[in-house]
Amino acid sequence: MNASPAVRSLRAAVFAAVCVLLAAAGHGLAMGDMPPLWADAAGFVAVFALVRALAGRERGLPEIGIGMLLTQAGLHFGFDAARAATPAPGPAVTMTPMRIHGHAMAGMAGMGGGAGMAQLHPHVHVLTAHATVAHVVAALVASWWLRRGEAALWSLLRRTAALVPGLAAWWHDAPLPAPA
Repeated sequence: MNASPAVRSLRAAVFAAVCVLLAAAGHGLAMGDMPPLWADAAGFVAVFALVRALAGRERGLPEIGIGMLLTQAGLHFGFDAARAATPAPGPAVTMTPMRIHGHAMAGMAGMGGGAGMAQLHPHVHVLTAHATVAHVVAALVASWWLRRGEAALWSLLRRTAALVPGLAAWWHDAPLPAPA
């Protein structure tokens, strides 16, 4: 039995929101600054569109877990690319810590005739073991939580359809019963 467009959209919106918030929070903790809002929005739209296409039926924990891990990896690299594309701070000469996935490094911002940090230190992407473990653990915990919500939603929809048969047409792709 396939879910209706409304149920697909609801499920996709919840999954996309959890994925983007989890990835943005993790990225912010590891990098010391949050991804730009445009990157969050782009990530949400991309995840929503992909998941909505796949949200036709109830999913089990392995499917949700694999989807969450792949989505977290994609958002990680997307947020990393957004960070690289963000302009460097102004030309003031100050000592600022540069963070690469949780590792602090000292750097001089604003040296070299007004060049910012991005010009001094090209964007380096380092995925350390502790960052990988943190991504995987967070994705697995979120997957378990989403699976519990998925089971509760489908149980509620089944019970509601048993009590009020006309509502079944709202949540799955089936025509309304013909009036007697």
